[in-house]
Amino acid sequence: MEELDDDVTILMAEDDDGHALLVKERFQNTGVCNPFIRFKNGTDIWAFLSGAASPCIETGKGYLLLLDIRMPGLDGVEVLRRVKSDPRLKSIPVIMLTTTDDPAEISVCYDLGCNNYLTKPVEFEKFAEVIRRLGLFLVIVKVSKLKA
Repeated sequence: MEELDDDVTILMAEDDDGHALLVKERFQNTGVCNPFIRFKNGTDIWAFLSGAASPCIETGKGYLLLLDIRMPGLDGVEVLRRVKSDPRLKSIPVIMLTTTDDPAEISVCYDLGCNNYLTKPVEFEKFAEVIRRLGLFLVIVKVSKLKA
């Protein structure tokens, strides 16, 4: 199977170690073997994206952001709000990947500019299938390079 453009790095903000490992493994099983950077909270992912951390996001590379909503530090909705209001970052595709299925929260995320909102099923096999399908979807998505 063809992979995402190898210049695309998958960024994931997920505080649950088991969910993070499952996402990465399922992507690899569907042929998505791009560079993968995991952050355990919203504060760390924002530091990377905003340039306050080292290493940080690089101009000329493509990024895809997977965001959990309920995380320590900044929550995923606040990270989404910041990304989509930053002229340099707003072109990064953002997929909310969370257990929260509250229609009001889903609406807020789409209003803020998320590209997709996926609810994590609690049952392992259903969650694994959601991730497998997301991996297949990502193989065919075109991700823009980050501009200066």
